[in-house]
Amino acid sequence: MDTIQKRTSGDDQRIALRSMTRLKEVLSKLHAASPVVKIKIQESDESITIPKKALSLLMTILSNMSEGKSITIIPTDSEVSTQQAADMLNVSRPHLIKLLENNTIPFKKVGSHRRVLLRDLVSYEKSLQRTREEKLKFLSAQAQELNLGYE
Repeated sequence: MDTIQKRTSGDDQRIALRSMTRLKEVLSKLHAASPVVKIKIQESDESITIPKKALSLLMTILSNMSEGKSITIIPTDSEVSTQQAADMLNVSRPHLIKLLENNTIPFKKVGSHRRVLLRDLVSYEKSLQRTREEKLKFLSAQAQELNLGYE
């Protein structure tokens, strides 16, 4: 799969914002039960049918572009190297290796190299986020009980 890694221009941001606004209006009028939508390409006067989920993904892409963010789309069954995985989790590579060796994150070996499935990284990251939120709620409740001045 080819990856396009270009910065979102100001023109792209403005077009994405207008498109997103219009797409929201159209989506609100769609029949909820239908799993597909038909899109008409004005320049060629042809229509194509796509899954409604693809239209939802397009909405997410436009939203990010309108904010000036660059977009990368990677299939969830993609494998990444340990350095790429560490970069995605914003941790050092040695720390990631420890997580892998402790079976915290599943991996497989290809020769002498470790490979991590993207979906396993995303799952680990979500789990980590849930744990952080639970701990923060606990600390917040404890601070309230002890009347530490946080209101």
